[in-house]
Amino acid sequence: MGQTIIEKIVSRNVGHDVKPGDIVTVHVDRVMIHDIFIPFVAEKFEEMGFKKIWDPDKAVLIYDHLVPASQVDDTRHFRAGNAFVEKYGMKNIHRSDGICHQLMTEALYVKPGDIVFGTDSHTTTYGCVGAFSSGIGYTEMASILGTGTMWIKVPETIKVEIEGTLPSNVASKDIILRLIGDLRADGATYQALEFCGDTVEQMSVASRMTMANMAIEAGAKCALFTPDEKTAEYCQMELTDQERSLKGDADARYIRTLHYRAEDFVPVLACPSQVDNIRPVSELAGTPIDQVFIGSCTNGRLEDLQAAAAVLKGKKVAPFVKLIVTPASRKVYEEALADGTISTLAEAGAIITHPGCGLCCGRTGGILTDGERVVATNNRNFLGRMGTSKVEIFLASPATAAASAAAGKIMSADL
Repeated sequence: MGQTIIEKIVSRNVGHDVKPGDIVTVHVDRVMIHDIFIPFVAEKFEEMGFKKIWDPDKAVLIYDHLVPASQVDDTRHFRAGNAFVEKYGMKNIHRSDGICHQLMTEALYVKPGDIVFGTDSHTTTYGCVGAFSSGIGYTEMASILGTGTMWIKVPETIKVEIEGTLPSNVASKDIILRLIGDLRADGATYQALEFCGDTVEQMSVASRMTMANMAIEAGAKCALFTPDEKTAEYCQMELTDQERSLKGDADARYIRTLHYRAEDFVPVLACPSQVDNIRPVSELAGTPIDQVFIGSCTNGRLEDLQAAAAVLKGKKVAPFVKLIVTPASRKVYEEALADGTISTLAEAGAIITHPGCGLCCGRTGGILTDGERVVATNNRNFLGRMGTSKVEIFLASPATAAASAAAGKIMSADL
């Protein structure tokens, strides 16, 4: 019998064929720790009695959630991280260079076929380049740092096939939101999502990142795309035959297969306060809003900012509405400056912030209060996520968010 992508990756890592449900120990290719978890990882690492990191070059520490510091205790995380780095010789450190999931692929830490773990649930993002990546807790991370290994149960796979050409005002964010709505928040629990079809092949790596990023919102263990020439260019490498073969076999066993026509997709929103509460934008058009956020590890890349700028060019943000734009990394910020995207957004009235996770994770940079309503391009709209529990969060694509900012109310982009 053939294999799915996740089965191929794990089989090659452990040296023998695996099937769903098998419990195996994998050799980890890379790990990511962010600033929120580093004090707890460090404490648990030493509690376990480890004296050195299995391979300091394979560990990455990223300061992104707590920068700039918004609470007095935040600096404790920085001190703990700095002390751990110095003591154990870590070299891959990023202090406010960007959002962890953006940096892990952008800085070439992850390549097709890798097995990667990170202390954040949206570590599933790296499946955009054909890597098995998943979020873990600080105890598991401490164990990997000491041993270089991790046990997993091989996931079953849901195949998602999308064929056709997307409408001009529909983005990959609309696709993944629709999929989450169809699967529900627990519909892919501890399963792999495997994306294929000519619509997927036409997508940029950035668009695939958006979809892999939000796979966790349906409970998925990971999300995987077959590496192609776009992947090779993004990862600055030549793909081997083994990497090109990371695609689901025709006779592979899938627990479920979902088929979509690209032409059937419409702009959608995830409505308060669950990510699987999906409705077409047309049904909510005209709903007044107070703020718009464009950014995060889901939609803070150059193409996202460009999409927003295309909608806002020659327009102004509506009176009494805040538009906050946060590039996903310094590199994205610089690219958006160079091509005029930042200028267009600023001229429209946007507030441009440094790269980071603050607003998305409810720390800093535009937190909302009781009764306020925000259209945002990030990945979660849970109660209290971006301010108080009485804030209403609607998740959307960058184009929909930008159109709403200009209108002062929920609005679909006319592209």
